Amino acid sequence: MCGIFAYLNYNVNKERRYILQVLFNGLRRLEYRGYDSAGVAIDSSDPNTKSASNNSIISSPTLVFRREGNIESLVKSVYQEVAETDLNLEESFSIHAGIAHTRWATHGEPAPRNSHPQTSGDGNDFLVVHNGVITNYEVLKETLVRHGFTFESETDTEVIPKLAKFVFDKANEEGDQTVTFSQVVLEVMRHLEGAYALIFKSRHYPNELIACKRGSPLVLGVKELTEPMSNASVFHDDKFLSKNDHPKELFLSSDANALVEHTKKVLVIEDGEVVHLKDGGISILKFDNDKGKHGGSLSRPAAVERALSVLEMEVEQINKGSYEHYMQKEIHEQPESLKTTMRGRLIRGGSCKAKTVLLGGLKDHLKTIRRSRRIVFIGCGTSYNAALAARPILEELSGVPVTMEIASDLLDRQGPIYREDTAVFVSQSGETADTLLALEYALDNGALCVGITNTVGSAIARLTHCGVHINAGAEIGVASTKAYTSQIVVMAMLALAIGGDTISNEARREAIIDGLFDLPNKVREVLKLDQEMKDLAKLLIAEQSLLVFGRGYNYATALEGALKVKEVSLMHSEGILAGEMKHGPLALVDENLPIVVIATRDACFSKQQSVIQQLHARRGRLIVMCSKGDVAAVCPGESCRVIEVPQVEDCLQPVVNIIPLQLLAYHLTVLRGFNVDQPRNLAKSVTTQ
Repeated sequence: MCGIFAYLNYNVNKERRYILQVLFNGLRRLEYRGYDSAGVAIDSSDPNTKSASNNSIISSPTLVFRREGNIESLVKSVYQEVAETDLNLEESFSIHAGIAHTRWATHGEPAPRNSHPQTSGDGNDFLVVHNGVITNYEVLKETLVRHGFTFESETDTEVIPKLAKFVFDKANEEGDQTVTFSQVVLEVMRHLEGAYALIFKSRHYPNELIACKRGSPLVLGVKELTEPMSNASVFHDDKFLSKNDHPKELFLSSDANALVEHTKKVLVIEDGEVVHLKDGGISILKFDNDKGKHGGSLSRPAAVERALSVLEMEVEQINKGSYEHYMQKEIHEQPESLKTTMRGRLIRGGSCKAKTVLLGGLKDHLKTIRRSRRIVFIGCGTSYNAALAARPILEELSGVPVTMEIASDLLDRQGPIYREDTAVFVSQSGETADTLLALEYALDNGALCVGITNTVGSAIARLTHCGVHINAGAEIGVASTKAYTSQIVVMAMLALAIGGDTISNEARREAIIDGLFDLPNKVREVLKLDQEMKDLAKLLIAEQSLLVFGRGYNYATALEGALKVKEVSLMHSEGILAGEMKHGPLALVDENLPIVVIATRDACFSKQQSVIQQLHARRGRLIVMCSKGDVAAVCPGESCRVIEVPQVEDCLQPVVNIIPLQLLAYHLTVLRGFNVDQPRNLAKSVTTQ
């Protein structure tokens, strides 16, 4: 839920002002992960910071700046504090390591004392930025208090730098004068339980940084300013241990979005890996929890070998361009994002060749999926809604029972998952904590696990047996829009792939494939409703509540539309299965409460007409979404406001129908004066339970 970032320049002169700007910009790229407080740590003006690491040399205390509020509040306070002191922003460093953090509060209210970097105490001997939750922090805290440590924050993170100092001091007391930074961190990791991505900085090890992770995402970026003679992209052991004098800039980030403007050469750090940046070299160690102390000294694990990969991302993708907000941009990007999702996966064939779908990540497992006892969709929030929208077509084409599970509820119930099941895990980030834990649970129970994510190299993408990337492109706005529609399209293609080539379904499959090819054009058409949705938002701006009724394929649309309205515009909204209207919700209906009814043409159309009649009979304030040309059929006596959308294949209609509701949520939020990209109390990537 938080964002962590680090920048280390080696053998290249950078002014303190530039270093701060890199750290601030990194946090701006990560602000969608949390924005209630932030902080940075940089070196002070001490020449020892340029000396080789040695336990007898300690640099002066690191400068730590922390602030409640968003990134801009931090930036303003840092420059204000600098102006009040004699800190020279023009001072140049040939080597410097800085760390930064933007927070989504889990333990302790948003306040400077609870912001990161968290410190080991006076002198800032060890500093840590953390994304995740340490589940055993209370036990560790009690132990450290008994050893004389004083705690200032309510965070779970503060135990980590204090534990590092405890390990370091104890190793030196025992005469282990050669203890390295990585050995200290490895010993700290041995005591931590929970999910985390951590970056350590210490005045005992000037110009060094260490990063490690378990469960939470972390990426290393490498920018070589002078290309070496060899273009090899693998860090070999000899490179770990020797100094590399090539000028370079090294970055650590929770998300590649913060790296792409600096470099496209990245390494996705895996669980249990410890990355040590020192003397221009990068060493990667593998944490082994079974290895503790050996003969009174801290363990020294062997280095491992990893290869860099190249980001397939451009800076333009993560900028707002001509749009005012990321959410607005991402809504209007959907014709292109859907094209990218389908590119290379739909095969139309010739006159005598059938239309087919090719999902390379699944082709070796399709037979197993078809033989499954059942298919279980597992997700949270918007990803769950996308799976719900795709469930009917998957059942229809595959003939396999499909069940839905909210990840947290599955874990709470310890619901049965069998070896004969196929479990499909849907997550935009691929790092959603509850979904990841449900994945571990399904793997333990022997199910075939399929991942559907938007993030290459994410935890879900790595841990599942097979999967499909939705390729929707970077989504920065906290409220998911284009990822939702791409997820539905991917799951429709999944249904086509699993359904195979049975003759009885041939016409239906070909109609869906034709519909998929034309879908970007239909989405482009429905985006023309932008001004109409803005006008509707003006009418609803003062309302306190909104109901959305849907059924069949569009029950998911009702849930997702209501979710969008509540999460960004902060208006209470509820998506309701229209078939349940008479079992309670009808009591809420009066002439004041606005009600959206989704009544586009499908098998449930006549039932939705009946719902509209019943709501109209009770003087309901109706807003009806219908297919073009159906106004007379759904709006008795012109008594309601109508939103007309283009008609597509029923299983693809949720993609078209959600867009007016996304636009409505966007305009409601802007008109009500709220931050549409950073909704109150929310964050984009939910990496804590």
